[in-house]
Amino acid sequence: MSEPREQIQSSVKALDQLPQSKVIQCSRYYQSKPMGPQDQADYVNAVVALETELSAQNLLTHTQAVEQTHGRVRKAHRWGPRTLDIDILLFGQRVLSTPELTIPHYGMKEREFVLYPLFEIAADLVLPDGESIADLVALCPKNGLSVMEN
Repeated sequence: MSEPREQIQSSVKALDQLPQSKVIQCSRYYQSKPMGPQDQADYVNAVVALETELSAQNLLTHTQAVEQTHGRVRKAHRWGPRTLDIDILLFGQRVLSTPELTIPHYGMKEREFVLYPLFEIAADLVLPDGESIADLVALCPKNGLSVMEN
């Protein structure tokens, strides 16, 4: 499966089928310029609100399994082409830093392709450090980010 929209639709269904978990909401799809090397296709992004009883570490294990099922191969270099990249942005108001997982996601405050779809589904969200998603979006340029047509 190489079509980005289909990858996202299929992965959202897979997330909804995780044990003790349910997808609550999914943003529209956004197209953005790739991070890192620009000689790759634009990215397609979405943010999903997931209600789960899983631990953060267990959720990471499951999301990585979903990535693998969708053809993700982890490579030594970052920001290259890939079929699917599922990041855990937030886990309620918890703050976590382990070798495998940092929550809130370390780069989310600077990434338009994270902030705008997150704002779409959680406009009143306040991060664990007290910053509001609305304030972050107001300071973040779109950098060519656009909502994709259905």
